[in-house]
Amino acid sequence: MYQRDYMLRMIAMLAELVAGILGLIKKGDFKRASESIENAYKELLKEDAVFFSKIPIEELTDKLIREHNYTSGHLEILSELFYTQAELLFAEQKYHESCEYYQRSLHLYKFVINKAQTFSFDKQSKLTYMEKRIGEILES
Repeated sequence: MYQRDYMLRMIAMLAELVAGILGLIKKGDFKRASESIENAYKELLKEDAVFFSKIPIEELTDKLIREHNYTSGHLEILSELFYTQAELLFAEQKYHESCEYYQRSLHLYKFVINKAQTFSFDKQSKLTYMEKRIGEILES
């Protein structure tokens, strides 16, 4: 019960953080956005972004659950951080790198949604957005 409450609070806090970071990206303050993302990885998941980027996408969920005892909540947080990282890289016109982070976020998001077996318009909208963005990048 306490673990679940903690994860729900972390996800709520992350939503505010992501909104703030997306605001920095919109303003063009990429340096502060990048610093905020890196800090979020360390504060929320106790690892830096490089740790997660080194794990092959096809091993991501299994490795984090099995070897690091991550829960669906952790994976949802990581998915949001990947998404935010992708948005930053896209804004910086680093399209290939952004596509990789969109794909990682999409992979985790689908896993979390399937595991929860619930439907959310917000999550479905985000999935559709990421799939569209990935398609646009790969076509260009």
